[in-house]
Amino acid sequence: MFGLFTLCMLAVVIPTLLIIGFIVVKGIGTVNWSFLTEMPSMGMTEGGIFPAIVGTLYLVTGTIVFSLPLGVGAAIYLTEYAKQGRLTRIIRIAVLNLAGVPSVVYGLFGLGLFVFFLGFGSSILAGSLTLACLILPIIITTSEEAIKSVPDSYREASLALGASKWETIARVVLPQAIPGIMTGSVLGIGRAAGETAPILLTVAAFFIPRLPGSIFDQAMALPYHLYIVSTQVPGMPESIKYGTALVLLGVVGVFFAIATVIRLKFKQMNHME
Repeated sequence: MFGLFTLCMLAVVIPTLLIIGFIVVKGIGTVNWSFLTEMPSMGMTEGGIFPAIVGTLYLVTGTIVFSLPLGVGAAIYLTEYAKQGRLTRIIRIAVLNLAGVPSVVYGLFGLGLFVFFLGFGSSILAGSLTLACLILPIIITTSEEAIKSVPDSYREASLALGASKWETIARVVLPQAIPGIMTGSVLGIGRAAGETAPILLTVAAFFIPRLPGSIFDQAMALPYHLYIVSTQVPGMPESIKYGTALVLLGVVGVFFAIATVIRLKFKQMNHME
């Protein structure tokens, strides 16, 4: 069984490393300071991808701002406050089902609700809200499991010392659950940063050689930019395609690293306590 599990692990890890290594080898020669900081030019066949990087950072940051508090709040309610019964089970099943909905459906939902009905137009705000809806099921599910993993004895001890229910949740339960919550957040961020269909319908522009001035502006984004240069621009050098893919991996890696540092810090704090 140990050998079988080892093979299963290698079947996941080795292809992942090969994909990352292939992109690094193909794209590392293109990634330099000018590629990262200059505006695109000559139909995106020359210059850099700075607007796409900034647009991606805006979108991912906005997605985190909207989805993380709402997702963790929903998980707290379902776990700590909601009466456990048929309705709660139905809600949990609905959340799990939403996690499997294709991203293009979320894009159409965001197009109808945020772009047209609420009048946000094709903008960073509409794109961030759409991506937030996309990753909410992941954050809710993982946060709920992390909160459930906190032993009930912690809650009972806090209540016995005179703390209120909310003080117990805020000062005892959440600090213990944050490592698990951050794991779910990392998964959600990775999915949001790499999605193309939702931002194609709500925010992404083909070519904008300037930075967005507000959350109501359109923006370029690395996933959509990579799709365009790979399929729609004739004569695009292969090195630019792989360089863009490498930068996208780097941007996602930065957010992963930040979340990992926060998770490890809270783990250390919990062990010290």
